[in-house]
Amino acid sequence: MQVESKHGRVFDLPSTQEEAEIRAGIADDPAAYELPDETLETLRPVSRPKVAVTKQPVSIRLSPEVVEYFKSTGKGWQTQMDAVLMAYVNSRR
Repeated sequence: MQVESKHGRVFDLPSTQEEAEIRAGIADDPAAYELPDETLETLRPVSRPKVAVTKQPVSIRLSPEVVEYFKSTGKGWQTQMDAVLMAYVNSRR
């Protein structure tokens, strides 16, 4: 069975039979075990490490050509735009 996330990613879920086979494999393997619910409740989700200097969110109006250019460079276009602006600031100091 396939399930689609709210972001459009598709995940294949095991069938009832496959799930039973997986659980039987876990039960047969002494090195594999499932964590009890009490342990799962104490675990924290993994997140990004905290950075020393955080960026400040701003709202800015830019020309469509500028936004289109940076977006066309692909993932990380906002970071690239920040680097260009930082280079400009450093050149003026």
